[in-house]
Amino acid sequence: MASVQEFLIRKAVVPDIPALHILIEQSVRHLQKDDYTPEQIEGALGHTLGLDTQLIEDGTYFVAEPTGSAGVLAGCGGWSNRKTLFGSDHGPNREMSLLDPATDAAKIRAIFVHPDWARRGLGTLILKHCEDAAQRAGFRRLEMGSTLTGVPLYTLKGYQERERVHVPLPSGEALPIVRMVKTL
Repeated sequence: MASVQEFLIRKAVVPDIPALHILIEQSVRHLQKDDYTPEQIEGALGHTLGLDTQLIEDGTYFVAEPTGSAGVLAGCGGWSNRKTLFGSDHGPNREMSLLDPATDAAKIRAIFVHPDWARRGLGTLILKHCEDAAQRAGFRRLEMGSTLTGVPLYTLKGYQERERVHVPLPSGEALPIVRMVKTL
């Protein structure tokens, strides 16, 4: 299981963007291949599955670096106080308006782990970091659009499935996404 001592979690910054694109692509291609077809993966990369740079601008997206290895990105993820549930800069259903912590659920967004660091608890560590940050911002409820690959972890961490949607992709394929919620 990963621990804080093994990783430095810091806010993502603009110079991280090229490395984040690579990390996300490697994560999706390797870790989601058992849940999605190659056609779904190709159609979703950079669209439904990818980086939303608005989160970096908002200061709510994080990277995890192994301790002593500055510049090596082992994982990433964030949360948002905007209405967009999932997707990259070019993704569907972007809603940039701000949420009200008193009535809305913060969005947990785009958690990806590099395949070399998978199955070591890093996704859990990033998720907890994001949940804590959203809670400090006043949110008491969380919502996410999970990949099929993430559902077992998020269920284990207290999220409940609300609905499954099939997101149309530019390629003509559709990507199943699971809307999940949690009360803090």
